[in-house]
Amino acid sequence: MNKALNLILACLGMFSTVLIADDPLVIYTQRHYEADEKLFQQFTEETGIELQILKAGASELLERLKAEGDQSKADIFITVDAARLGEAKAQGIFEPVESDYLTSRIPAPYRDPDGHWFAFSMRARIIAYAPERVKETDLSTYEDLADPKWRGRILVRSSENLYNQSLLASIIGATGETEAMKWAQGVRKNMARPPQGSDRDQIRAVAKGLGDIAIVNSYYVGLLLNSSEKSDREAGQAIKLFFPNQEGRGTHMNISGGGILKVSDQKENAMKFLEFMLSDCVQDGFPTTTYEYPVAKTAEWSELQKSWGTFKSDSLNLSDLFEHAKNAVQVFNQAGWE
Repeated sequence: MNKALNLILACLGMFSTVLIADDPLVIYTQRHYEADEKLFQQFTEETGIELQILKAGASELLERLKAEGDQSKADIFITVDAARLGEAKAQGIFEPVESDYLTSRIPAPYRDPDGHWFAFSMRARIIAYAPERVKETDLSTYEDLADPKWRGRILVRSSENLYNQSLLASIIGATGETEAMKWAQGVRKNMARPPQGSDRDQIRAVAKGLGDIAIVNSYYVGLLLNSSEKSDREAGQAIKLFFPNQEGRGTHMNISGGGILKVSDQKENAMKFLEFMLSDCVQDGFPTTTYEYPVAKTAEWSELQKSWGTFKSDSLNLSDLFEHAKNAVQVFNQAGWE
């Protein structure tokens, strides 16, 4: 944590131009990490730009923006799911912007082609498994999880979860809706228990022997391993990570990202904030604070992430997830995935 904060402090010099405004820059965000609070504080101290943060779920924030309309004081919307960023774009709330800095820092799959939103960090949707009960050679693809050999062995959260919806959306994009339905039905039959809890709860359940494998985001493993709770650290130590589909399209990636709102009257300061989020110091900090993968290719992974190994990521442009996500919800419902 201290290493990451030192990196943030070290790079804030590039934002030394003070753009003080009468009103604070208002950020509507779904992110809820302690590291973000420190990051926001450092941004304000260096630039003189005050920040006002409103945290809530993505749906609640989008509804609020819709209700506020042109009277909204919000400047930036941040969420932790590419499909929700696509939904926000479809609602017409973003101001499309051009930034050579952002486009040079962010690979094309992780930014909107029209400049409506930009990724800050990434998380891989991986398989956490109990090595004493599952061999790495037993694992291969997301599609293989529908095989009857996994009957009663899979742990995963509900279909209402955005991460699962985006995973299924990526499967629809890769294999089509018919095959995606077969997958959802097969995985539902293979569950060790009805969907419940968070990603961390799935890992804890694998550690307790309630199931053998879990579908989770990679950064939750880092959070458990670095938890203040001994039981959580032990849960993180009890599992290993597997990155699916390495012989094919690659592992599904989701993002945390945001964009500037049309209603913002502080677009210059808002752009400075977006570019700050893609600076070397912030990008180098994500791997050791939230355990997310950085978006910028030049950023350094943490030693923990390096220990998990390199992997091939799905090249699907995440701007396509929104359209597929609509069908994903229907597929989940028809498959009986609670």
